[in-house]
Amino acid sequence: MKTDAIAELQYKEAIARVKKIKGFYTHLIVYIVVNLMIVVLNIKDLDVGESYWQWRNFTTAFFWGIGLTSHALSTFMPNWIFGKNWEEKKIKEFMEKEKSEKWE
Repeated sequence: MKTDAIAELQYKEAIARVKKIKGFYTHLIVYIVVNLMIVVLNIKDLDVGESYWQWRNFTTAFFWGIGLTSHALSTFMPNWIFGKNWEEKKIKEFMEKEKSEKWE
């Protein structure tokens, strides 16, 4: 009986992980498409002799890139900051704390 519950929990965790990865790739595709459109519009609006390599042409890509990088880190390196099994340890800690508070 417990093995079925464990298998179901692992299945739900795998589904959540796949959704998280899919969300990141969707974010990445939107980032690429939108920034390509911005590049095209910026090139189209350039004055004769004006250089494309100006800060204002890269601000969106830069700041959005910071957000995309943090999304990638949270998706592919979730244990980088908190360590392995951090969530499970915290859940157990809170459950034990709640259990002890009920018996007091």
